[in-house]
Amino acid sequence: MSAPVAAIDCGTNSIRLLIARRDEASGEMVELERQLEMVRLGLGVDQTGQFDPVAVERTLQAARHYRTLIDRHGVTRREIRFVATSATRDAANRDLFIDGIREILGVEPEVISGQEEAALSFRGAVSTVQRLPAGPRLVVDIGGGSTELVLGTETPTHRISMDMGSVRMTERHLHSDPPTAAEIAAATADIDAHLDAAEAAVPLHEATALIGVAGTVTTVTAVATGIQDYRPDVTHGAHLPVEQVESICRTLLGETRQQRSLRPVIHPGRIDVIGAGALIWSRIITRVEAAAAITETRTSEHDILDGIALDLLDAVP
Repeated sequence: MSAPVAAIDCGTNSIRLLIARRDEASGEMVELERQLEMVRLGLGVDQTGQFDPVAVERTLQAARHYRTLIDRHGVTRREIRFVATSATRDAANRDLFIDGIREILGVEPEVISGQEEAALSFRGAVSTVQRLPAGPRLVVDIGGGSTELVLGTETPTHRISMDMGSVRMTERHLHSDPPTAAEIAAATADIDAHLDAAEAAVPLHEATALIGVAGTVTTVTAVATGIQDYRPDVTHGAHLPVEQVESICRTLLGETRQQRSLRPVIHPGRIDVIGAGALIWSRIITRVEAAAAITETRTSEHDILDGIALDLLDAVP
């Protein structure tokens, strides 16, 4: 076995840790620890352009817990990579957060571009989904603050990062519980405007498969499969007809937060934003279905976090 590495992905809604090493015989990545904390670091950033100090402290507390796990597995500082994405790109007071992470973990947080985020998500997704058709695959990563579309076969050929995500769209448009028709119409127009630009940059018609990653997609998939307790072994690699996915998305968007909370498969930290995420996923599916005649979606539990860990393992002697 190779030396262990620690990958940390800090987004708008969650902070996640993956500790892994490479099996020297098979060359495969072996997962040692995978953790998720819903910290909502990006709370209010779309409106204020600033991190909320309380949200920063929630995130730093999660980082302290992760430091304990990292030390337990004997990961050295040079084998840790901390990646921050949409909310940190946007926050003017990001130094408050970055200084805290540096002090806790002893590493410099990387505020990566949307383009690099897209490439890492693509690597994490396509490395584990089996029996994909030949030709370009479209990977969709719906986060809290941004959404990435990445097209490629083994490596990306086209990519775009858009400033729309489940938290951002909720804060911008979906204020009522449940959302009103006018709010949904405004959110849909906002999403479609982003997708118009995306379709000009990414040739969606070339896609032979549509792979969704991250919490919105995995949650929608879990609801669609009917499982009561969240099971990544069920959601990972799942094939679902587009009609079924779009139906679930409409249902989740139209439910009250109380109704969503009665679904134990939905993480409590996603209750208030899953409707917006589902709307984004539905609009993307509709666009890709029309452009490429895609009839099913695939779900991957592996995404940017796995891409970060794979990059780290490539660099370990």
